[in-house]
Amino acid sequence: MLRFPVKKIRKQFKLLLLLVLLTSAVWFTYLHINQGKTIKLHFNYGKDGERQTEGTDASRKRDTRSSAGHHKSEDTSDSREDEAAVSLSLSCLLSFFIFCLTNLPNINYKGQANLHVFEDWCGSSIAQLRKNLHFPLYPHTRITVKKLAVAPKWKNYGLRIFGFLHPYRDGDFQFSVSSDDNSELWLSPDESPLNARLLVYVGQLGTEWTAPGEFSKFRSQSSKSVHLISSRRYYFEILHKQDDKGSDHVEVGWRPFLPGLKYEVIDSAYISLYTDESSLKMNSVDHIPQTLASHIRGITQHGADMLKPDPRDTFYSTPMIDPSRLENILPACLYSPTYVVKDFPIARYQGLQFVYLSFVYPNDFTRHYCFYLSKKRREERASRHPREVFPGVFLYQNGKTTRLVNLGAKGHAGGGVTGGRNLVSAPQLWPNPPTKEGKMSPHNGSINVQNPNPAEFDQDVNRSNPDPDPEPEPEEGEMSDYSYEEVEARPGWAEESINWQRTFSVNSMDFELLRSDWNDLRCNVSGNLQLAESEVVDVLAQYMEKLNERNGGIYTLLRIINVEKRRDSARGNRYLVELELMERGRSVVRLSEYIYLLLHRGRQGEESLENTDSAPASAPASAPSPPLLCQPVMLQWRRDVMVHFVVPVKNQARWVQQFISDMENLHRQTKDDNFSIIIVDFESEDMDVEQALRESSVPRYEYLRREGNFERSAGLQIGVDTIEDSHSIVFLCDLHIHFPLNILESIRKHCVEGRLAFAPIVMRLSCGSSPQEPDGYWEVNGFGLFGIYKSDFDKIGGMNTEEFKDRWGGEDWELLDRVLQNGLEVERLRLRNFFHYYHSKRGMWNFSNQKSPFPNRY
Repeated sequence: MLRFPVKKIRKQFKLLLLLVLLTSAVWFTYLHINQGKTIKLHFNYGKDGERQTEGTDASRKRDTRSSAGHHKSEDTSDSREDEAAVSLSLSCLLSFFIFCLTNLPNINYKGQANLHVFEDWCGSSIAQLRKNLHFPLYPHTRITVKKLAVAPKWKNYGLRIFGFLHPYRDGDFQFSVSSDDNSELWLSPDESPLNARLLVYVGQLGTEWTAPGEFSKFRSQSSKSVHLISSRRYYFEILHKQDDKGSDHVEVGWRPFLPGLKYEVIDSAYISLYTDESSLKMNSVDHIPQTLASHIRGITQHGADMLKPDPRDTFYSTPMIDPSRLENILPACLYSPTYVVKDFPIARYQGLQFVYLSFVYPNDFTRHYCFYLSKKRREERASRHPREVFPGVFLYQNGKTTRLVNLGAKGHAGGGVTGGRNLVSAPQLWPNPPTKEGKMSPHNGSINVQNPNPAEFDQDVNRSNPDPDPEPEPEEGEMSDYSYEEVEARPGWAEESINWQRTFSVNSMDFELLRSDWNDLRCNVSGNLQLAESEVVDVLAQYMEKLNERNGGIYTLLRIINVEKRRDSARGNRYLVELELMERGRSVVRLSEYIYLLLHRGRQGEESLENTDSAPASAPASAPSPPLLCQPVMLQWRRDVMVHFVVPVKNQARWVQQFISDMENLHRQTKDDNFSIIIVDFESEDMDVEQALRESSVPRYEYLRREGNFERSAGLQIGVDTIEDSHSIVFLCDLHIHFPLNILESIRKHCVEGRLAFAPIVMRLSCGSSPQEPDGYWEVNGFGLFGIYKSDFDKIGGMNTEEFKDRWGGEDWELLDRVLQNGLEVERLRLRNFFHYYHSKRGMWNFSNQKSPFPNRY
């Protein structure tokens, strides 16, 4: 059914005149036709075109009757033809009018150009703008400008201005662009965006800028001669990037290609919209032009080791070993770690103090920057007093240099890092050296280190003697206290003579061995704890021997993909071993199993399955039993269990679309059908979320719409309540996450019903960073990304929707408290390529923050 475009008529007042003219034309056509019909009624023509005047009266009467019948037939035919002509004319004119409304943007949209704004993105170069996740399809704001000049007095944003250029005369023109910071002007030789080419630009590195109206500062600003014809239109595109400094602006000028003429800013008389976006949803992007300017990408070079390929990343694609091959390999034993705090009273938000880290092997290179204090914080700390950096590693500054000195197990100085001077012993560094707790001792000049175990030393310091002068947590995106930055000499210091022969004794140093499994909330850029290779080799040698005894020696170890250890020195160590094996010399299979090294089994002769806690305290002393490698009861993970990603949203079109696209890619790459996404939508107005899900290729989805303000806790609970299978995994998720392809297996491996929940540590990307250039820090304090079986989630009572009704922040810690008190372990690991995209909270949900100068009209 043809619908009249009333909305477009209302917006295009100039077309009303065209409508009047067309209506008048139809009316005059109708009068002309009717006038012709009236004239024909007064004359009666014969077949030969002459008047019939001769013949007898009788014949005249017969001819009159015959002629009357003939004329009546002709009049009826002429009337039908005339009505058809009028109807055809009306139809053609109406079709032409509708065509003019919808297909003449150069007439309808004159005087404006499209403006897309990408906010909250750091950097000053166009290359940085192109790294934005949402560029070019999903800007924060879609509005229009009336001339090719913008100066909003804002910071950390990027612009894309595009439309058609209409020259005021035929001839040769010269263009120039001026901006702070970088900018580019692209121009097509015709109206096609595909033919646009770079014409002029300001800078490429982000360090270049010009003052407003400064069109001749750089050679790259001014173009060569460009021939334009006034009867044609030309597609143009402007890109601009502004950082957080300077007087932001961008303007494009033109002039006839003649010496001495000034550049004039291109104003509304010579531009028109590329398309009208006023009635489109934010996730409607098919109309946005795709050009070289918007899609060209530079070569990304980043030094993060985590970006290099690792067998862990694609291990999910290797066929799994037949489960029957793993039965009865090891004796069964109870798994009851001593650090579980079931029914133990935990103070509010103190659960994260009872979360331990796992050790991994081989190195997964999740370490970012760590172990060495940055120069600024070094000087601040050392000016107050020396203090412990890591167990046995102390910071000292004597006025000329900063040293990190390693204290061995016996308290003497070992190999370390210095600022260029000879290494000296610890009593020489401090008149009052620190005690075991890391405090300054007022008594003597000796070091009191009583605990020879660095890991236990660190645990004692963290638990029993918290720092009375804690450092503030770094702001989001700020570098932590640790980096590889070297000390620079202060101005005015006397330059020392250089002795090229100087050296000092060096012992082998491994800072990883000094770290403990305590969840260090102060260092948020260190990676996963490293597991010693000798320990891994010893455990796997025993396991492979048992595996081949059970299966007739058909397996050969090809690679150790991943080993994760959870330490419990009081009872035993739990390992997740992941191996790549050759089966019968023909096929490669993967093995991924939990095993347990039972260290203390109680009295000699007890069965390994017996609970050692039940042994009477008065039992006679006996020789300690050797460690037993066994299969922990009720600690097997399910390979095909369903994983439900639950996400509450409100008016986050660009992020919702990105999340759906990432889930589509996850399904496409892994071919894994056993996951679903559940989106709880709090009345989003910027997109039709349900339609986007319906049109996607995700294997399963659930769309739930809820009225009212955004409530994270309530949204998560509503999503979980729709899950019918209590033996499936719930993953409480955030919208702004980049997932590695092995995320599904990572969640399944670390969630065991009734035993384990999973809180993976995500890396928060800093402003201007991307998964391809991942600068940021690990979110060691956050537990909002949480995997748990639905049965366990229901058992602990779900989300606290009453207390966290109108706010969010802290609901994850409160949930963690209850998870731990119900006897579950919480596995805590940094995941490779697991990122939280940078975003500001401005404009999100109910959050009111600094207002953008760009009105979000569309």
